[in-house]
Amino acid sequence: MVQKVQLVLADVDGTLVTKDKILTPRAIRAVHALKDQGIRFAITSGRPPRGMAMLVDPLAIDLPIAGFNGGVLVHPDWSVIDTKRLTRAQAETVLGIIRDHGADPWVYTSQDWFVSDPDAPHVAREEWTVKFPPRVDDVTHHLDDVIKITGVSDDRALMQKLERDLQEALGEQASAACSQPYYVDVTNHDANKGGVVSTLETLLDIPASNMVTMGDQPNDTLMFKKTGLSIAMGQASDAVKALATHVTASCEEEGFAIGLERYVLGGVAS
Repeated sequence: MVQKVQLVLADVDGTLVTKDKILTPRAIRAVHALKDQGIRFAITSGRPPRGMAMLVDPLAIDLPIAGFNGGVLVHPDWSVIDTKRLTRAQAETVLGIIRDHGADPWVYTSQDWFVSDPDAPHVAREEWTVKFPPRVDDVTHHLDDVIKITGVSDDRALMQKLERDLQEALGEQASAACSQPYYVDVTNHDANKGGVVSTLETLLDIPASNMVTMGDQPNDTLMFKKTGLSIAMGQASDAVKALATHVTASCEEEGFAIGLERYVLGGVAS
């Protein structure tokens, strides 16, 4: 159990923002209330770092931002702290498995996002979310600087099988986890949200036991397991909720702010 909260580390999509990617005024107030109590705030996401640029000013973020589930860590001025890549061989293996399952692969490098079909499911929504467009090309031409590969499909059962099969094929070589029901993200073995906790421990000299983590997807449970207190969103699966210390309301019902108010702030931000 957390002894003294020094840092809150939050997932973004489905946690900090709503399903429509809205950062609500109540969420903003809750983050500022943390800082008023001397509690620091950081974010981590499967998004590329610049896909979180719209959050920096309203939340006055002054700590490292962990994009690609920790694959790239940057300062709020976007200078790079650390990058963890997949090897070409790993990338080729992952692409083959994703395509064998009938899912659509996206490739993210340190600078760009590549898709083969701009009209494929979720491409337009991802562009609206991260606020920059993909480059359209054969994704196999861009495997020398791969930070993340995402398999995409609206078939949830297929995505669960893809996640399991990628994990089995990759073993300890890389990390594969669902970041949304329709996304499976593959990153460097050390690029996962549990790794983000460990990195922030070192950079900020804050023990994980004094951190609170918040999230809604299976990949968020890796940080839940490392920190003193964890809060699952109300729309999370039962498996995710079972690994959290507390469960708040859904992201559509101000669950982020309510979780902080109830379990961290003691009501001061309501």
